[in-house]
Amino acid sequence: MKKILLSVAICCMSLGCGAKSLSILDIKHSITDDNVIAPESFETKTKELEENFFLKRYASRAQGNGTPRTGTPQEYEELLSKLPAEIELPYNSIVGKFIDMYLGKRRELVADMLALNNYYGNIFVEELMKEKLPLELQYLPVIESAVNPNAVSRAGAVGLWQIMPATATGLGLEVNSLVDQRRDPRLATRHAVRYLKQLYDIYGDWSLAIAAYNCGPGNVNKALRRAGGGKKDYWEIYPYLVAETRGYVPAFIAANFVMNYYNKYGINPTLVKNKLVTDTVLVNKRVHFNQIAEVLNIPVEEIRMLNPQFRKDIIPGDNHPYALVLPSQQCLSYIMSEDAILDSNSEAYARRTRVEPGESTIANADGSTTRIVRVTHKVGRGENLRAIAKKYGVSATDIKKWNNMRSGKVKTGQKLVIETVERDNSNTAMAAVSTGSRSQQSTSQDSVQQGTTVDAAEAKMPRTPATTMPVKEPVQKVAKAEQPKDKSTAVKAAQPTNYKVRNGDTLDKIAKRHGTTAAAIRKANGMAANDSRIRAGQTLKLPAPGTGITKKSSKKRRKK
Repeated sequence: MKKILLSVAICCMSLGCGAKSLSILDIKHSITDDNVIAPESFETKTKELEENFFLKRYASRAQGNGTPRTGTPQEYEELLSKLPAEIELPYNSIVGKFIDMYLGKRRELVADMLALNNYYGNIFVEELMKEKLPLELQYLPVIESAVNPNAVSRAGAVGLWQIMPATATGLGLEVNSLVDQRRDPRLATRHAVRYLKQLYDIYGDWSLAIAAYNCGPGNVNKALRRAGGGKKDYWEIYPYLVAETRGYVPAFIAANFVMNYYNKYGINPTLVKNKLVTDTVLVNKRVHFNQIAEVLNIPVEEIRMLNPQFRKDIIPGDNHPYALVLPSQQCLSYIMSEDAILDSNSEAYARRTRVEPGESTIANADGSTTRIVRVTHKVGRGENLRAIAKKYGVSATDIKKWNNMRSGKVKTGQKLVIETVERDNSNTAMAAVSTGSRSQQSTSQDSVQQGTTVDAAEAKMPRTPATTMPVKEPVQKVAKAEQPKDKSTAVKAAQPTNYKVRNGDTLDKIAKRHGTTAAAIRKANGMAANDSRIRAGQTLKLPAPGTGITKKSSKKRRKK
């Protein structure tokens, strides 16, 4: 601050003791400061942006931006004066230093910001136009966050507009463990724009409003009081502002310069090769990003990029509805597939709303229960940790933790402890087919019922605890020695049951295994006559054994 005041004093002395004090215009153009603090966005590393999904999926980096080239002060001043701006954008040596930084060692960052602005800039402009504010403000996120919605400052400010927690609460933005609306590009922009409008209404000067956005109205008011004399211009109170804010408005002016004149200085923007068009759908159920990604076949990274406000990949729509941003062509798909999305691997994302001490089960809405179980998996030939984790609906990291593993390598024959969920449909499942003379059933989960036989192919099928129901599915084949004389008795005793589709299942296979027909299964599930589409994990209603089987069809089976 001493250096700033000294430079101004020297200028005054050069005009003579009786000369007039410097005009505001003179101060704007002649002020110097060797202790300017650049905004944190200047520290953003290009490598950090390489992981941005938008840049990886929709953009292509230029081969290079050549040798850094800068201009002269006269050139900068002339070009700034030609910008069609409502906000005053004067030139001085401090502004020049920031322009040189952008055009010099930060030119690769500028190239990436131009690509990101291709998507987010449309949101900025729309919200500014709604409030009838100057469009130059669309470049505030350049100096705030380097146009990165996930940017976090050392002070705890978050998002494109770097909003502090207390400010977010005052603006009505939601911030909790699952949702941080400061990261929401649309909502954060809308509230930031309204906040800027409030600040302008207070000061009547855009430079002061921008300064207050950075350091808070309290610090700007303090600087105004210290400057005295009823001074109301940013450049007049410049020496009395905190160091970071002294560099903030000059950086904003430099950002407007470089985002408009980058091509004059050989900066090749990161090229946007695919236009991203999005729309929103209202979600009023609790859903995980992985469920959406699996059913709609969208990379989960893309859902995160479009919806950075959901911190844990969970949309808590059961609390209140949230807007989910998706590629426009996928919004209708979400609406049409919402039931399938909510059902996808639902056991893995189930959570308890009520629990008693010592209880380890979760009551589901359909009367069934879900409980956490520990199982032992023996590693088969060719299996890896990732495939095993996918099989049980858990993460590879969790498997390593449960088994105290330092690396992700597994060996054939190795036994792994896995915690997974098991669904019990005993309240709705069909009782086992009565055989009258059958001996006591085995209670072992891995054994079949005594006095019955199963297909060899079915016996060899891997049993996955995450999807296998504790209550055994009724086995429809009865040993020849124990078949009842009146076959209709067994058929009458059977009732419709539920069946969870496994990998490799088809309607014909399921029908043959359970003594019915594919047509009967379609009818029981309200499926179209020619519809054979089923998926692993889907629950089907199976008609009673014998349903749909005629004498003619049974003769055909015997011939086969």
